[in-house]
Amino acid sequence: MAMTTAFKNLMLNAGTAAITHIGLMNGASELSGGAYARKAVSWGTASNGVVRPTSDLTFDVPAGATVTAWAGFTASTGGTNYGGASLTAETFAGQGQYKLLAAGTGIRADDPT
Repeated sequence: MAMTTAFKNLMLNAGTAAITHIGLMNGASELSGGAYARKAVSWGTASNGVVRPTSDLTFDVPAGATVTAWAGFTASTGGTNYGGASLTAETFAGQGQYKLLAAGTGIRADDPT
């Protein structure tokens, strides 16, 4: 029997309390250099088994970096990486900015197997 949507929402609302920052990744490595820094994130209330940030996040990306994913962290530096999701790869020849859109970013609770 599948988990109820109410339980999935409860799980997401509790779990996202631990994810205070989002960082950009290139494969398994977080970006670094230049003015790059993780961004503080506020989460909306989970609905239908999905929770999303409350606003878009804009990151400074160093020259030569490739963005391939986002990850949720417990701190602005260091902390625990709880993972995230793949993004369409974008390579920056020069320093630039990457906007992570809240509407396309989220965490989904799936049924257990």
